[in-house]
Amino acid sequence: MRKFDTKVQVLKYKVLREVARHAWDGTLLDHVLDIPKDIVPGKVPTMRCCVYKERAILSERVKLAMGGAHDQPDIIQVIDIACDDCPASGYDVTDSCRGCLAHRCEDACRKGAISFDHNHTAHIDKTKCVECGQCAKVCPYSAIVNRKRPCQNACKIKAISISEDDAAQIDHEKCISCGACVYQCPFGAIQDKSFILNVIDMIKGSENNTKYKMIALVAPAIGSQLTYAKLGQVIAGIKALGFAEVMEAALGADMVAWHEAKELAEKGKLTSSCCPAFVSYIQNEFPKLTPYISHNLSPQATLAKFLKEHEENVKIVFIGPCTAKKAEVQLDAVKPYVDAAITFEELQALLDSRDLDITALEEAPLDHASYFGRIFARSGGLRDAVEEALKEQEITDFELKPVACDGIEECRMALLKLNRNALDGNFVEGMACVGGCIGGAGCLTHGDKNKAEVDKYGKQATEQTIASAISRLEEKY
Repeated sequence: MRKFDTKVQVLKYKVLREVARHAWDGTLLDHVLDIPKDIVPGKVPTMRCCVYKERAILSERVKLAMGGAHDQPDIIQVIDIACDDCPASGYDVTDSCRGCLAHRCEDACRKGAISFDHNHTAHIDKTKCVECGQCAKVCPYSAIVNRKRPCQNACKIKAISISEDDAAQIDHEKCISCGACVYQCPFGAIQDKSFILNVIDMIKGSENNTKYKMIALVAPAIGSQLTYAKLGQVIAGIKALGFAEVMEAALGADMVAWHEAKELAEKGKLTSSCCPAFVSYIQNEFPKLTPYISHNLSPQATLAKFLKEHEENVKIVFIGPCTAKKAEVQLDAVKPYVDAAITFEELQALLDSRDLDITALEEAPLDHASYFGRIFARSGGLRDAVEEALKEQEITDFELKPVACDGIEECRMALLKLNRNALDGNFVEGMACVGGCIGGAGCLTHGDKNKAEVDKYGKQATEQTIASAISRLEEKY
């Protein structure tokens, strides 16, 4: 088994792998739940109250692995039947309450939600409580705690609430498809829809790349993933799946940095367009700031657009760490250029569905982006790339004052200041995931080590400047 952070990821991977395996064989509709015993519950429940519930949940996981319901376009979805084992959310009084006489909690509550029993133990009326947290702040014993669910803790934009049936529910008007809740849910009750079947259909339909050419764009975060093999072996594995060519999306990052630097100098103030979740957040929560969003497409879309303008009969699949990229592909501005997006989790499932041992493959070459294009994968990388692009273009009459936002909470603070014209900066690099793309929900692994791996990957680039990377790409076409 490949290395994943959690057993929930392993379960998700197994379902994706087996769905893909049946899709390759053309037996998916006949054997949709003909999955090995290490996934299908046996006679004794291992995760839930009964095997019947386990099988019902598995059925929902399989549906999402197959693309989910067509009438539900939202990428992040809740499996209601799997979301029932978290404690009720909100503020609760614990056994640490000593029944003190001060009753500071009662005095702090402006809604009259706190009462006391005959032992002077405090109780909270949930129908009155507005979860302001003032009672918890003043309790001398820290006896009042906020039992916020992991998904709610993960969702910093407050798009998740709890339904009357105690299941999580997503406000899709607010959701930015970042997938933070997907990664943090301990029961795997929130998942992102998969498009691996679309990718398999495209590969099979290409008839060994004779009908049309399959091109995979791999995100620069690849440098921190699938590290059990060499990068060249990962590329060889992707080609073995049926792709004629594998290219670095970091080349698109080079192009974006080049044009974004020029746009910034012309406009004087800008927010980045590379992270689709960050762009969605601005559009949803700060609509007045939309004129500041860079007019550049994201790196994946920029490179895909270039390729489709210079080559006929190609299908392009983006492979990366991002669930929000799946939503981006559905946008009218991106749909003509990127045919599908999958995550690194799904890539691992695809490789194993074909029983490909990539560690045994001969390394395949990869078109090289610059160091600056590759470090887009981590927080601060875009800032450094834009600074470099300004230098290379000799734009000396503009002083860059970047604000690199690591995670959506930092993005929010910067946007609030920008909205009030109080931001000490003129370029906002917004990354919805903490750490940047290397913290994306579709990564196999997360953590500080990934940043070092991306920097190492960047330093291996043969192109030393952004201009040389772009020139090499243009010469090729």
